[in-house]
Amino acid sequence: MAWLGLLALSLVAFPWYKGASLWTGPAVSALVEAISGHGWLWPLILVASALAGVAFTRRWQQSNIALWLTLGAFALFLWQGFAVGLRGPSQAWVGGVFEAAAEGQSGLGWGGFLAGAALVGLLSDLIASRGFCRGERFASFCITAIVAALTAFVFFPILKLGLAAFVDTDGNLALATFWERITAPGLWGVNCLIGAGRCGVVINTVILGVLSATLATLLGLALALLVNRTDFRMKRALRAISILPIITPPFVVGVAIILLFGRTGLITSGVADLFGVRPGRWVYGLPGILIAQVLAFAPVTFLVLLSTLEAINPTLEEAARTLGAKSMKTFRSVTWPLLRPGLAAAFLLAFIESLADFGNPIVLGGGYEVLSIKIFFAVVGARYDLGNAATLAMILLALTLIAFWLQMRWMGNKSYVTVTGKSDAGLASPLPSALKIGVFAVVIPWVIFTLAVYIIIVTGGFVTDVGRWDLTPTFEHIETAFRFEFAEGGLELYGSAWDSMMTTLWVAALAAPLTTLIGILTAWLVARQDFAGRRAFEFGTMLSFAIPGTVVGVSYVAAFNVPPVDITGTAAILIICFVFRNMPVGMRAGLAALAQIDRSMEEASQTMGAGGLTTLRRVVLPLIKPAVFTALVYSFVTAMTAVSAVIFLVSARHNMATAYIMGRVEAGEYALAIAYSAVLMIVMIVCVVVIQGIVGTRKLGRRKELQGKGQVPEPAE
Repeated sequence: MAWLGLLALSLVAFPWYKGASLWTGPAVSALVEAISGHGWLWPLILVASALAGVAFTRRWQQSNIALWLTLGAFALFLWQGFAVGLRGPSQAWVGGVFEAAAEGQSGLGWGGFLAGAALVGLLSDLIASRGFCRGERFASFCITAIVAALTAFVFFPILKLGLAAFVDTDGNLALATFWERITAPGLWGVNCLIGAGRCGVVINTVILGVLSATLATLLGLALALLVNRTDFRMKRALRAISILPIITPPFVVGVAIILLFGRTGLITSGVADLFGVRPGRWVYGLPGILIAQVLAFAPVTFLVLLSTLEAINPTLEEAARTLGAKSMKTFRSVTWPLLRPGLAAAFLLAFIESLADFGNPIVLGGGYEVLSIKIFFAVVGARYDLGNAATLAMILLALTLIAFWLQMRWMGNKSYVTVTGKSDAGLASPLPSALKIGVFAVVIPWVIFTLAVYIIIVTGGFVTDVGRWDLTPTFEHIETAFRFEFAEGGLELYGSAWDSMMTTLWVAALAAPLTTLIGILTAWLVARQDFAGRRAFEFGTMLSFAIPGTVVGVSYVAAFNVPPVDITGTAAILIICFVFRNMPVGMRAGLAALAQIDRSMEEASQTMGAGGLTTLRRVVLPLIKPAVFTALVYSFVTAMTAVSAVIFLVSARHNMATAYIMGRVEAGEYALAIAYSAVLMIVMIVCVVVIQGIVGTRKLGRRKELQGKGQVPEPAE
């Protein structure tokens, strides 16, 4: 009845279209719109009225009429919203979709969105009454709502983007134009491989991705081996250094590399003076982008491979040594094969990140073009060409899917399980001496280089001109970005960076809890609910993480720049982008945490009469606080530092910190960009500490004051 009430209110009380209606002036409800002459709304109103009448009959939830009426209302809602609602008054009831955008029809308003939510709720309630999720209404609603949200904000944008690749600038179907775009000589040339010139953009992207992923994976493996398989004493410091690139805003690493290796850079100038050579511009192009990407992606591969090493059962290596194998033989025949899942995952992750990377190529690219840059300028350049951007984005998506397929082929059907119910008290095999020397030879230069980059980042914003090596201390750049004064009316903000900083904090603060909520809910549904299509549901939720951020940004422009959901330029599209881009991370963290918790506790709660929502809130969530913290921190930090997707979605009203930093870098204001980045990193660290305080820690076992006294605390009421 609550969903029916919401549906009724959405049709008679809330504006159906956003803003001012095209023909009736101020935005009004669907009922008023229908009375005013918009006849395509009458079928939806009549079906909703019939559904309300059926609801007053006995056992209406088991009635097939109610189910068919709900499905019919849903179909009519989609039809009028995505087809008929787009046409002008002079057009026929069918067709004319492409001409509608030019006529300025408003998108759906609050009434339309609330009607969609009410229909989702009604549908979930009806299928639950038929045994879906064993009749659990809360679980049924969560699954239905998440599927609807994924369809609207993941699958629909990708489908719209794919369709945009097959139309010309006038919106007409043009297969010949698509063929010209996809076979352009600037995409597939291989001249650089035979020493006869430059390669095409696609070949450049693949070369960069393979090199970056390979080097980042090898460096991450060296770091993981050093931390997990040696007696290195500064492991905590090494972990801290390796995590720094994750919270570093984009563009800044590229700027620091220019200041070190550019034509007038510190190291370049020193080498030129020492050996009497002329400084070059070698850092602009493939070498510079490769250095920046390896520095940025190595921490991610390190975390993946470290967890893989820690999961290997040491009894297998101990058994090999007991049988007489030397340390190198043990590593080659036992440890290395068991690292294949981690190596494949790390390589794939770095490869996808390299394909989607936008910040480093635009700063260090020079004449080396990659797909992400071409897509960006196709959308925001002087000649707006969404069709060309869509074609390039689909190529980028195809490269990602091919990488996924190759990973699965390489992994095959082999089993890599080493953790069983048996004891694993063995000792991990020590790292062979030769391999240990090699690991130190790789890690030490990387640590020195990383420290040099972050010294530039920390000091560059507090000196006069780090680009010209004028190291006179100053707070001028901080004042330019974050100037404020106390006046009679309160705090006055004058700095040029305040707007983007406040927008970024608000968007991240709203997106992080929503991302965590949907991610943890999805994990709980996959791990604890048995329903038809569970595997397909799990795969669909992971798809958004496999799509490069550049493709996500362009697909959102293609899908949400026109009615019925025209939200481009608003803060809502930024929040939605972050939520569905980062939701799979919270889901995987939740699945890992739930795998350690026995179902018996939840079953006991349900036996005592608690529903699914109560069990989730009072039993599950307190036990998976580490997963909640991981999801919150990752989604918050990613929202603060993301650029590849949001660079297409920001607006003058809702600008993000990364877009502001990019503007300063393009203007050559390196010191201001670095100063802003340093402040942003400090803000993120403070926010992570605050999140830790809010979430708290999971405490299992007896209270400290009762331990050892033979007392058991009374159960809480």
